[in-house]
Parts: sequence; structure tokens; C-alpha cells
Amino acid sequence: MDFELTEEQRAFAETAREFAQQEFAPHAAQWDRESIFPKEAIAKAGELGFCGLYAPERIGGLNLPRLDATLVFEEMAAVDPSTTAFITIHNMATWMLGTWATPAVAEQWGEDLTSGRKLASYCLTEPGAGSDAGSLKTKAERVGHEYVINGGKAFISGAGSTDVLVLMARTGAGGAGGISAFAVPADAPDISYGKKEHKMGWNSQPTRTINFDNVRVPAENLLGSEGEGFRIAMKGLDGGRINIATCSVGAAQGALDAARRYLHERQQFGKPLASFQALQFKLADMATELVAARQMVRLAASKLDAGHQDASTYCAMAKRFATDAGFNVCNDALQLHGGYGYLGEFPLERLVRDTRVHQILEGTNEIMRVIVARKLLEGDSDIR
Repeated sequence: MDFELTEEQRAFAETAREFAQQEFAPHAAQWDRESIFPKEAIAKAGELGFCGLYAPERIGGLNLPRLDATLVFEEMAAVDPSTTAFITIHNMATWMLGTWATPAVAEQWGEDLTSGRKLASYCLTEPGAGSDAGSLKTKAERVGHEYVINGGKAFISGAGSTDVLVLMARTGAGGAGGISAFAVPADAPDISYGKKEHKMGWNSQPTRTINFDNVRVPAENLLGSEGEGFRIAMKGLDGGRINIATCSVGAAQGALDAARRYLHERQQFGKPLASFQALQFKLADMATELVAARQMVRLAASKLDAGHQDASTYCAMAKRFATDAGFNVCNDALQLHGGYGYLGEFPLERLVRDTRVHQILEGTNEIMRVIVARKLLEGDSDIR
């Protein structure tokens, strides 16, 4: 096993770090405070290839390994996990479209998405189908050369501000086998969007419900084959779970760096905080948890790149561990700042709020435990 990054990988990470410092750092607090969706900054990320990191080359993507993509996402999330998280969702939806779309649809949307000129939302969750995604009720009925879509989605990142929706809808009987995937223009007639949700964090990206009332899309907008949608959605989520785990690792690194600086700068009882052993121990534990989370995420990404039979389980483990550890590191960093950590002048309170949702989305951490436990109890698992 080689834990060292290649020169090319280091270059990707350095480029992402410089980009985040230039384009995110000066504005992230304002974007959060004023709930601004920074589409121009995301488009600049697209100019560097960051909106199509692992998308197929046929649509203008870089087709990078998932491991390499984590390096880019981590550096950006250290500055702004909310905006970076949306970029990861866009990457997931773009990869799904690029992998399963018909040539005509891939040509219509592909390069605009990988370049960041247009943006995509991932539409799986419904008001009554969260963890139990296989029970979704949105329907797509084939009528001639079109599909007619009816239903609603909830908690959709970017909704109302994106250009294409990668949508899961029921085309067959109940259960996962009756679900299909579609590329739906976000401005199609008879699509309506709910109010922008007021959230604890992730304020630099809008979240809305979406309603479909006899929305018609061409049959060629089907992704893959009928009944293949749930499998496509889950394959997307394997990468999505690594992405969100990576955002937690990045945010935790940003919080750890801030805490380390603060312990040297702040003095109490005539000594810098860094001289107190209790705080040294806390910092050491934070760093240890962070390194463990980062290595687990990179292991899962490597398993996914290699097509390992248990890759989905490794992704679930990485998502569970890294999002819990990342939130805890951010929270501990806030504590080390004392009352100052609670103020908006410091990034800690924003990092804590933004990372909290990572333990819920892309499958709650309770569902991640279910996935891991089921695989272990099957008896043929190679998890070790």
C-alpha cells in the first residue's frame, strides 16, 4: 500500500487550494450570511475542470479517479464546505448523465455541465421517501414518444437555480425495480418550485421542493433502461457518499488549522493556550481522528476506483465515520476558541453548522450502519 500522493495529485490539490483561497475565502461568510448562491464562483471552478472531475471524457469531463477528486473537494471544503458540497452534488449528477444518457442528451447537456456553465440537481428524495428511497411515488408514464411525470421531490440542492434535474421516478411496479432515471430540463413547463428553505447551514446553496404536474419529456431523456433507475441512483450515491465524507474531512482540516493558530495567539493566565497540556491533548485527538477519517475516505475511493465487490460498503463506512469525525473536530475547534468560536467573525460556527447536515444527507449515518451490518451478516463479505 502506498499512501503517498503522486506529483500530479499534489498539483491538483494545490490548484484547488489556491482557487479556494482566491475565490471562496473572501466571500464564504457573506454567502452564508446572505444566502447567496455563488454561481459565478462555481463557473470559475468549472473552468478548472472541477465541475466534471470524474465525468466521462465524451461530455468534456476529466474522467479522474474518485481518489483524485477527493483531493480537490477536500481543499475547497476547508474554506467553504457548503459551496463545495453543491459542487460535489453537481459532479455526481453530471457523471450520471454522462454515463447513462443517450448520445443526443449527452450532447445537449454534457459540456455545459462539465464546464460549469450550467448546473445540475439530483432528485431522489421525496416527502415520504427519504431513507426508504425505494418507496418513492413520483411517476413517469410512457405516452408515445414522451414520458409524462407527476409527483414531488423534497430537499433538492440547487432547486430553482439549476438547469437540469437528474430525476428518479416510478415507471413500473412498487419497489426498487420499478424506478427509472431521467434528465429533465429544470425550466420545463409545469414544473414548479417551493419556497427556499431556511436552514441551519448550507446557506450558500438553495434547497427547495419540486412539483411535477404532467411534465412532458422526450423518451430519449431516459437514462439507461426502464427499471434501472434505482441502481443508477445508488451508484451515484456511492460516489456522493465519498464526496460528502470528503467535505467533512476538508472542513475539519480548516477548523483544525484555525484552532492551531488560535492556541498560539490567545493567552490566558500569562501563557499562550498552546502551553496547556489539556488543550494539547485535545488538539492531538482532533488531528488523529481527522487523519483516520481521511485515510478511510481515500480507501473507499480506491475501492470504488478498483471496482471492488464491497466498494459500496466501504463507501458507507467512510461516510459514517468521516462525517461524524469531521463534525466533532469542527465542534471541538469551536470549543477551543471559547466564546470567540461562537461569533460570526470566526469561521468555526459556520463550519459546525455546515458539517452537521453531512451526517444526514446521502443516506443518514444510521442507514450507513444498516448497509455495513447487512454486508457483514451475509457471510461472504471481504470487509477487513
